[in-house]
Amino acid sequence: MKPPGEALKSACQPHMLVGVKWGFKTADARNSTQPGSERLKRLAKNLDALARRDENGIRRAREIGALRRQAAAELHSICGGFVRNLNQLLSEIELDFQPEEYRPDTFQDAGLNLFQINARGRILQLEFEATPELISTEDFRVPYILAGTVRCFNQELLERDLIEEQLLFYTVEKSRSLWRFFDARTYRSGPFDADYLAGLMEQLI
Repeated sequence: MKPPGEALKSACQPHMLVGVKWGFKTADARNSTQPGSERLKRLAKNLDALARRDENGIRRAREIGALRRQAAAELHSICGGFVRNLNQLLSEIELDFQPEEYRPDTFQDAGLNLFQINARGRILQLEFEATPELISTEDFRVPYILAGTVRCFNQELLERDLIEEQLLFYTVEKSRSLWRFFDARTYRSGPFDADYLAGLMEQLI
């Protein structure tokens, strides 16, 4: 047993901390983050690659946006050409097409776009919008960037709650991009063109 004086002296001395890690980096860890270290080189390489991926993503989004505007103008041109050619052959009535004028910058990327052909209450209506993703295959087997519906109806069909409706897609393929229709009931599909519009109009008369 220690004398009282020795015990008091021992109690007043600082205690030694054994086995406690304070989290300070060792010399090796510090060296790994020095300029020119392999760790920083790998990090810099990965950050540069991330920046390139971001730039590629932004560029791709711009390309798809431009293609969507071009596709909307193309759809308007198909419908407008159909109406003009048919009106030249009509003598009793005249088809109305809205909107009459359309520019690529008129396209609504964040909302619905609507075209309509009216033959005295016999209506062909086209509604379309951008896909949530840049490119989608959710509702059609061929990748597409715009999707919508084609509706044809008249007063009689409206009274009977019967509206003919088919799907519409602007597809992007390796060799070409074009508007396609798709009939979900018959699985019939094909290009959206003047012949297709004529077939729809024939159903209304």
